[in-house]
Amino acid sequence: MKKILLTGGGTAGHVTPNIALLPRLKEAGYEISYVGSYKGIEKELIEAEHIPYYGISSGKLRRYFDPKNFSDPFKVINGLRQSIGLIHKLKPGVIFSKGGFVSVPVLLAARLCRVPAIIHESDITPGLANKIALPGAVKICCNFPETMKYLPAEKAVLTGSPIRKELLNGNASAARTLCGFDESRPVLFIVGGSSGSVVINDAVRDALPALLKKFQVIHMCGKEHLDPSLTNTCGYRQFEYIGKELPDIFALADIVVSRAGANSICELLALRKPNLLIPLSAGASRGDQILNAASFEKQGFSMVLKEEDMTAATLSDAVSALYTNRSRYTDAMTHSGQMDSIEMIIKLIDAVAKPARTR
Repeated sequence: MKKILLTGGGTAGHVTPNIALLPRLKEAGYEISYVGSYKGIEKELIEAEHIPYYGISSGKLRRYFDPKNFSDPFKVINGLRQSIGLIHKLKPGVIFSKGGFVSVPVLLAARLCRVPAIIHESDITPGLANKIALPGAVKICCNFPETMKYLPAEKAVLTGSPIRKELLNGNASAARTLCGFDESRPVLFIVGGSSGSVVINDAVRDALPALLKKFQVIHMCGKEHLDPSLTNTCGYRQFEYIGKELPDIFALADIVVSRAGANSICELLALRKPNLLIPLSAGASRGDQILNAASFEKQGFSMVLKEEDMTAATLSDAVSALYTNRSRYTDAMTHSGQMDSIEMIIKLIDAVAKPARTR
């Protein structure tokens, strides 16, 4: 039995690529375990896949001043101790990390225990967690050609992002029934990330009167961001989070408005969905989404609207322009030459994995 330890968490984007690998890892004969934080979104998502889950202490890595910066290093140290214990207990032959702050102690433990580790970096520039882990990794997978220059040449591999196969097989009729929509108007799907975006939510709701003249709108607004006053609005359905119904909703959607997280936009590319990207502003992030969006805009896959330029009017106008020119974006994505990321990553895992230890 081959054994692999998966890690990554903090946001859904640090978990769903790992989930996409699960079927092929099982086919390849791997015994799979997962390490994440005690209460992060990764716990719920992985336990739903019936994979053994182990929670560890983890501290967030911040680039700004916060009183927790003084206590969180001790959480990381405790997480490192726990990770070493788990590696000795589970005896994985390889570790695969999707990043996020919870992965840091796991990858440091892998280096100390001499277990080969592969990292996947989604964004154009490596995040802080992955920067810390780079020296101990044997391979670093990435989504964008632009990322290669930031990584050690002997370790970097352009793989793209693993996409869940079920995402490509949605049932539009099921989503239409779920939302209570008809076929009179096209469908606009708006997603502001797994945690939601107050800025996007507010702009969407201000723009609803204009949007609903042309579209039926599905809005994933994030936990605790529902607006009860809009519950019975004809042609508008809001969800806190969309789980198993997501493939169906993507199948129904004619166009999509999205944040520019790397995994989200790679899913849009795989689905060939014309999209408007609204990246997190540089003031609210390290600027990775801005770079991601610029890359997709340059390749002709996406329209981009800067968060600081977004109003109800600019959002409505951009959505209308996207729909009018949707075939241009679909054609560009169809001819993108997208890679089979899952198979490439499985081959890397097989190549570096050590035989399972029994003692």
